[in-house]
Amino acid sequence: MANAKPMTQNPVGETHSNLFRIIAIVLLALVVLVGLTILIIWLTVKPKKLVYSIDDGSIHNYNLSNANHLNATYNFILRAYNPNKKVSVYYDKVDIAVLYDDDTISRGTIDPFHQPKRNATRFKLNLASHDVSLREEVARDLKVERSSGRVEMVVNFKARIRFKVGAWKSRHYHMKVSCAPIMVHFSTSSKGFQRTICDVDI
Repeated sequence: MANAKPMTQNPVGETHSNLFRIIAIVLLALVVLVGLTILIIWLTVKPKKLVYSIDDGSIHNYNLSNANHLNATYNFILRAYNPNKKVSVYYDKVDIAVLYDDDTISRGTIDPFHQPKRNATRFKLNLASHDVSLREEVARDLKVERSSGRVEMVVNFKARIRFKVGAWKSRHYHMKVSCAPIMVHFSTSSKGFQRTICDVDI
């Protein structure tokens, strides 16, 4: 009687290993496909850099006490320009700061908004210093500049933004914008004000 050949069985561990390998390959392929799709869209759109500027600025109700406490209001015109033909921008959060001699003297916010393609939007920023305590050397510099009728300031803002192309929306990006130097007059007249182009970092 001939000996029967032993039956071969595929080990369970090897089956699971092959299954996991297939799943990993499929997931990797999907990630690569999504990444390539986003890259192709981005390269096709060729987004241009957003442009910001301070178009006007003035100081009102200025008072610097002997104790170096500052009270004042600041009016700025901020211009935000989106030069892109196919990309719109969502501003979900915008925080603004006004600085003098590297000291923050006022803070504010801009309400969330959506900026369409090829759009220029102007914002009237009405900010204020309420009994802000200044360092002695900062107060001294401010007094000296005040005598000339204008002071050099900086307006910074940070924003959380998203880009939209068609129905696709990007993830959030953190944007930092610095507008300096801004020569701000102690008057309501914008005569002689020099527009300041801002630096943008996304």
